[in-house]
Amino acid sequence: MIYKKETYDIVGAAMEVHRCLGHGFLESVYQEALEIELKVRLIPHVSQKQIEIYYKQKLLSKTFVADLYCYDGIIVELKAVSSILAIHEAQLINYLKATKKELGIIINFGNDSLEYKRYLNT
Repeated sequence: MIYKKETYDIVGAAMEVHRCLGHGFLESVYQEALEIELKVRLIPHVSQKQIEIYYKQKLLSKTFVADLYCYDGIIVELKAVSSILAIHEAQLINYLKATKKELGIIINFGNDSLEYKRYLNT
């Protein structure tokens, strides 16, 4: 499995944030707390990273902003919703295809238990 350890590390940091804060906050609160936890765990990341998008090998002037970009290759999208919906999944899959990144993770803090899904760019 690609990025197995990295995924484990990112999700572990998110679980700690969820354990401490629970659910009910805005996504921005979880993002700030997760950034602190990633830093403590020495997980390389960039917050609100602009990522280039390509169309038929041509760079577009538009970019998209990843909530977190970890290990110089993993797009992490954060949510604070009742459940991960197909629209959230489609958004991340499109980001992966357009950016040619290998792995994306959606992390949802909006429930009693942390929810996450990993997506490979196939």
